Amino acid sequence: MPGFQSPLRYPGGKRKLANFIKLLLRSNDLLDGEYAEVYAGGAAVALELLFERYVSHIHINDYDPGIYAFWYSAVHETDALCQRIWDVEVKMDEWYRQREIHEQLHSGEEIARLDAALATFFLNRANRSGIISGGVIGGKQQTGEWGIGARFNKPELVRRIEKIGRERNRISVTRNDGVVFLREVVSTLPARSFTYLDPPYYVKGQQMLYANYYKPEDHRKVAELVSNLGIPWMVSYDDVKEIRSLYIAHRSQDYDIHYSAQKRYRGREVAFFSDDLNVPDVDDPARINGRSFRHLEFELTA
Repeated sequence: MPGFQSPLRYPGGKRKLANFIKLLLRSNDLLDGEYAEVYAGGAAVALELLFERYVSHIHINDYDPGIYAFWYSAVHETDALCQRIWDVEVKMDEWYRQREIHEQLHSGEEIARLDAALATFFLNRANRSGIISGGVIGGKQQTGEWGIGARFNKPELVRRIEKIGRERNRISVTRNDGVVFLREVVSTLPARSFTYLDPPYYVKGQQMLYANYYKPEDHRKVAELVSNLGIPWMVSYDDVKEIRSLYIAHRSQDYDIHYSAQKRYRGREVAFFSDDLNVPDVDDPARINGRSFRHLEFELTA
């Protein structure tokens, strides 16, 4: 995909909302402000906004220890991480070794940060749809149409990580639960800031890439905190009645989105917005192509 910046693969279509969020920033005089992703994952939207200079600083937060280790290393230990990627052999023996490291990390064992970062990155690139806990591309016998290295283009991936490292002064990386991040980080951001939340799915949270899925009371706590934030925000979720009831007081817009986790399918999502936001009038926030985006942005600046 042209302009794609993240070194990580995610089964969701969060990046498809990037153009819509750019329009939100422009429509609300939030350009050159700060941007926070509470559940960063692949941080695709954050990186695109940063590199294209829509925002001046991004806050990447993820509670998963492996995802956090990767982002911290990519930002602050760039050369060392890139060297690890150059050196690692993309083969099944290594896949088993990296999977063991990943399992040790999530069982609570203390793993060196660079080791955790490489294991997370390796499994994300080698597994189907980027699902770290999923199966390897091509199967364990490597008899599939595509093999373990199909999504492991080292030169391109190293280039992306090096680009991230060059922007380290404009990137903050944290490992907090979403509720803690909202209370301790987002609440302290300047008024010229925007927060995007893409929490684990309400229905399929356990099946997606997030290892730390939420229970109903967790979703409720997040909704309560978000509703009282002092800066503009947007939340996207799977479109289910339980989530709509939590955000019933806020404006919403539903849309289709395509996923490639295990099997390709189309899902229905819904976005909610803070009351003070001027929301662009578009038919589908996830389907604003380059030409449409340029036209809409021109209209906003005319």
